[in-house]
Amino acid sequence: MVKTPSQRNAKGSGFSKLIINLATAAVCVSVMVMILAIAIVKGYQHEVRDKLIGFNAPIQISHLDLNNSFESLPISRDTIFEYLTQKKSNITYLQRYATKAGIIKTESAFEGIVLKGVGNDYHFDFLKANLKEGIIPSFQDSATSQQILISAITARKLNFKLGDKLYIYFIQDPPRVRKLEIAGIFDSGMGELDELYAFVDIRQVQKLNNWSDQEISGYEIGLKDFSQTHLVQTEMAQITPYNMGLSSIFDLYPALFDWLGLLDMNVLIILVLMVAVASINMITALLILILERTKMIGLMKALGGEDKQISTIFLWMAAHIIAKGLLWGNLLGIGMALLQDHFSWIKLDQKSYYLNSVPIELGMVDIALVNVGSFIICLLILLIPVRIVSKVQPIKSIQFN
Repeated sequence: MVKTPSQRNAKGSGFSKLIINLATAAVCVSVMVMILAIAIVKGYQHEVRDKLIGFNAPIQISHLDLNNSFESLPISRDTIFEYLTQKKSNITYLQRYATKAGIIKTESAFEGIVLKGVGNDYHFDFLKANLKEGIIPSFQDSATSQQILISAITARKLNFKLGDKLYIYFIQDPPRVRKLEIAGIFDSGMGELDELYAFVDIRQVQKLNNWSDQEISGYEIGLKDFSQTHLVQTEMAQITPYNMGLSSIFDLYPALFDWLGLLDMNVLIILVLMVAVASINMITALLILILERTKMIGLMKALGGEDKQISTIFLWMAAHIIAKGLLWGNLLGIGMALLQDHFSWIKLDQKSYYLNSVPIELGMVDIALVNVGSFIICLLILLIPVRIVSKVQPIKSIQFN
């Protein structure tokens, strides 16, 4: 089948064909990198955030004092406050907790620990998802449970196994000791927090602190939408009793959230660089196409073609190249992201990154913005080189070799 001149021009030949393929590849790689960068960073931010929330809810209520230790003053349960809080539509749960610092001691070693006492209203979803051995202790019986849930780091350091008995010493007047049985071992990957906390019956902590069953260290509040943390915190300030302090997860870990926020800047830099790479390659390809078809442009002008009409032809050719690059970029980017999400082939050092594999979070809105934004930006930038069309003079271009 014999191709028409327009078909040969659209396809490109010789050197221009190579440049077109390189431009298509540049758009493809740029879009693939942008999709992967957004998916990985968003996935990482949400995974680390969820781990922090697993140990401390988005919003905390505690005694209003300047003491930042784990030996805080108690607050009394407020049934009116609990009722008003649980009525709010954007709040998923309200749970009590009590903390007590102690020392786990064995014959050959010792380790500091913070007992987090929780009750039957506690949400164990996070701990269940990260449970490595054993079971989650049950704190619903009338008698105080003697079971404890410790981290894999603590178990490894002190050579504990499931079912072992451990002794925790508390420095107070008079000094106290508790003998507890290891019911489960968890590993969330958050090294410092894993090493810090162990979970017990809230009644254990209340007895150690000489508190009544109505005295607690505070409340933790879960939210339906984490992005509304500051808004809900402002709303909660209106119903929180005067003797209770109100804080959020951002107040507890400001440095970590600042670091996670910096990742957004890294993604922005990657997006700008990738769009620049794609645009430069497209400009180069379009310039070569125009220069290689100077004689054709002059002939079209001689036949009465206007600059705008001729420029539109080259823009359509560029749009075809961009669309082809976008298609392949999406296939590769989304495909690689889905494979990593399913198989977790790319691993991470959990001690350094808090995760054992590269996380992925694909959002259709993000993918759509990458595609639409890249297409529009590239096409707008290409309006500059097509102005060369207006500079072509028919008489000279027809004689152009």
